[in-house]
Amino acid sequence: MRRDLVIILAAAALLIAWLGWQARPDDSARTLLQATRLLGEAPENFAQVTEPRPFVFPADHAAHPGYRNEWWYFTGNLQGADERGNSREFGFQFTLFRFELDPGPLPDSAWAADAVWMAHLALSDIDNQTFHQSQRFARDALELAGATATRWWLGDWQVLQDSNDFVLSMNAGDFAVQLNLESLRPIVAQGDSGYSRKGPEAGNASYYYSLTRLQARGSVAIGAEEIPVAGLAWLDREWGSSQLAEGLSGWDWFSLQLDDGRDLMVFQLRTADDQASQWSAGKIVHPDGRSRTLERNDFSLVPQRRWRDAQGHYWPLEWTVDVPQEGLKLKVTPRFDDQRWTGSVSYWEGAVLVSAADSGKAVGRGYLELSGYAD
Repeated sequence: MRRDLVIILAAAALLIAWLGWQARPDDSARTLLQATRLLGEAPENFAQVTEPRPFVFPADHAAHPGYRNEWWYFTGNLQGADERGNSREFGFQFTLFRFELDPGPLPDSAWAADAVWMAHLALSDIDNQTFHQSQRFARDALELAGATATRWWLGDWQVLQDSNDFVLSMNAGDFAVQLNLESLRPIVAQGDSGYSRKGPEAGNASYYYSLTRLQARGSVAIGAEEIPVAGLAWLDREWGSSQLAEGLSGWDWFSLQLDDGRDLMVFQLRTADDQASQWSAGKIVHPDGRSRTLERNDFSLVPQRRWRDAQGHYWPLEWTVDVPQEGLKLKVTPRFDDQRWTGSVSYWEGAVLVSAADSGKAVGRGYLELSGYAD
């Protein structure tokens, strides 16, 4: 789903692997322009997602060599109290990306790497309206990064997995996240039994599954302050090689956990003239675990307010989300505006509040991702 973001991230990662250095923030624009040329090669040598296939667990929690890109993606909303007894709220994001360099055989060397990895860690301090972010790069040689059925890691940032429960441990220096996540629902296969189409051509698809409701308990730290927290989290997993069709300018993606027990994921892929592509889709998950796929005409996403960032780009941060067949008309608002990523790539990823559009009553929380508005 996140093609524009993935291509840019992959471009940066490929060039880092090629040159053997990490790009500084002030070098990122030049780096991305140079590296994008490396991604102009046709991906025919990579495996293509062209039809449904059954998921097999825990094997499918691991990396999938042969596919061009893949990600493990956690978000969540957390509540707690500091040592003075003040209530605190946070959003968090951890994403691990894998970009395969070449599906061919590797040289016989411990230094040989068939993929480059990137990790993004973010913590939204809602009470102080502060967005903390950190990114890392590594290759998978020498066990610097990787993903097995039970462990995903980049350096000392790692996720341990057991029976669809997870332990997240990430310390970025000036902030940290330590969480235990317990699965409250079965795995949800997105799209057609996990085959998520993003365009009309063969290969315009990904394999995609989610765990839409994870009970989170642990702590977050900002500087020397450590705060016990609890809340709900969400896991998305995707892999593929040439997911999206040409002519798309970005996407808007929502993961919403409602107080009545329903979980809603919807995304729209935007065309060059800023219309929702027919390949936009979603999924509604009920408290008993039943789920239903949403097609393009089953929902609407209408922006209501845009925020102008420091570089002059406008991001639609308030939305009306309408799913008539589920009796849902929701207002989605950011917990605060400036939750924009400013590392090697520009996108908006942040915690949101969900309320009933008619009454304004709070009915849930979630996450919103926006791509393509800062190009």
